[in-house]
Amino acid sequence: MIMKLTTITHVSVDGVMQGLGGPDEDRRGGFERGGWALPLFDDEAATFLGEVFQRADAFLFGRRTYEIFAGSWGTGSWGADQGDNPISVALNRGPKYVASTTLTDPQWADTTVLSDDVAAAVGELKATPGGELQVHGSGNLVRWLVDNRLIDEITLLTYPVVVGQGTRLFPATGPDAALDLVESRAFSKGITLGVYRLTGRPQYAT
Repeated sequence: MIMKLTTITHVSVDGVMQGLGGPDEDRRGGFERGGWALPLFDDEAATFLGEVFQRADAFLFGRRTYEIFAGSWGTGSWGADQGDNPISVALNRGPKYVASTTLTDPQWADTTVLSDDVAAAVGELKATPGGELQVHGSGNLVRWLVDNRLIDEITLLTYPVVVGQGTRLFPATGPDAALDLVESRAFSKGITLGVYRLTGRPQYAT
């Protein structure tokens, strides 16, 4: 079985994905409402997310998310050692790829920078035997992957909050895509899970 590319994204009801983890995580564009996700992230959601990370054979990041993850989950001299936390274990044992033209000296072990012909490099990764090549966060990268129709499956964790400002997962205009819902559930604090398989372009009424 060849590897499928899956994206895992936390969004508000109005589609915001910026600064979910803390007030100072990402203040670009004057964003002042960071940390909107953590008060709603319960044990049930944490268990699910840990299981998702354990399924990954490799990870693909944009630079900014890579640096946030390295600082949060990396071991050794780069980041904080999270011990046997399933997310930390998965990230530190698996190969990591970063789509970036500016990152030249990654310090997190088992990191490869993809700076030339990213589409071809991602295509080669997807052609290798395996389960999942996972993309977490990395909004610019996800939008680029959608544009280039490289995503096989989208996992959305939608939080019951309207943030009202910040970067959205999908822009106001962009490519269209048809989705098949393959899994859905709700967690105790109102986060809803939707797992979607991309099936080409939508059909429109005439």
